[in-house]
Amino acid sequence: MSEPNDKTNLSDLNEDLMKQLEETILKNNKDLSNLMDKKDPKVNGIMEDVYKDFFGSDFIQKYNTDPSATGSEALKNAMRAAFDAEVDASMVSDGKAPAESAGPEAAKDSSNSEGENKAKAEEEAKAEEEKVPEKSAQEELDELIGLADVKKDVKELTNLMKVQKLREEKGLSYVPTSLHLVFAGNPGTGKTTIARILARLYKEIGVLSKGQLVEVDRSGLVAGYVGQTAIKTQEKIKEAMGGILFIDEAYALAKEGNDFGQEAIDTILKAMEDNRKDFIVIVAGYTGPMEKFINSNPGLKSRFNKYLNFPDYSADELKQIFRQQCSRYNYKLTEEAEKAIDAIIEDKEKNKDDNFANAREMRNLFEAIITNQASRVAELEAPTDEDITTITPADLEDL
Repeated sequence: MSEPNDKTNLSDLNEDLMKQLEETILKNNKDLSNLMDKKDPKVNGIMEDVYKDFFGSDFIQKYNTDPSATGSEALKNAMRAAFDAEVDASMVSDGKAPAESAGPEAAKDSSNSEGENKAKAEEEAKAEEEKVPEKSAQEELDELIGLADVKKDVKELTNLMKVQKLREEKGLSYVPTSLHLVFAGNPGTGKTTIARILARLYKEIGVLSKGQLVEVDRSGLVAGYVGQTAIKTQEKIKEAMGGILFIDEAYALAKEGNDFGQEAIDTILKAMEDNRKDFIVIVAGYTGPMEKFINSNPGLKSRFNKYLNFPDYSADELKQIFRQQCSRYNYKLTEEAEKAIDAIIEDKEKNKDDNFANAREMRNLFEAIITNQASRVAELEAPTDEDITTITPADLEDL
């Protein structure tokens, strides 16, 4: 912070005036007042910095918002605005939404200030949500291990919609195309990941306005009493509008007998009909039950006519997924540990049952190994960086 010239000696200020200044400042800065009540040391530092760094002739000229004010009134106006500036800077450094802009505009009445604070916080929250990831959706898709056929299907879908958007922009006929999808496959085969990437791809090419993915299952849609399921389902639809509603194990909605799941299905079908251009539904689950679910209802069958099949990962792909986890979290394997882990993965893939969770199995294996590694390293008197980051055969016991 730059220091203005011609500082006023604090001892020359009347103590009553100083107290009056503080009361005025705190009254017009509720956030600061609340922090003062909690005896927050940061606020004491802010108070000290303001008194120390802002007194001077240019200070009053810079921050006084009322040209007709003179003397102590001008000083109070300037002090109030200066405090806003200092609190803003402090809150920004903490990752919080600033109270107001610094300078003369900061000294507004408290009701306007609260409204502006809320609006600014909402804008910053929205900006954070819309912040562009480091990698594009296509780059993230390309880096996924395996899933060659799924990647091909996703590319065809995005190319189709990209050209449809171009045709629409040029005034040509837009071919109505169903964007709703069925993702069929075992757990841990990348269904949710692909859905999230697809939402981003569609946003990038202008098919979806927001590109968010809202994940739900039966419990997030179905209520226990008559009339509540439609309301609960509509809330999730509203949340997903402009993006994708991803329903995992969707066949759980179609239970036999007097069940409220059908009410959720009917509500979703109506939303799909009413919002054809900015709302996509993806239903996902095991292959057999998903086919039975779609074919059980003419409304579902007519709207979900595109399937993406997610195969299980091969042993080699599972090994790559495990190594990817190690690399992401800065772990490395000794040569002996690498061979032993490969053998473990091959055995898991060879003897898998219907509950085998593919990539999720690799995540669980990774977590079990680093837990063992942590227990081993914690016993060392002075572990080195090498100790902390290296996985050895000793960490594979009792897996």
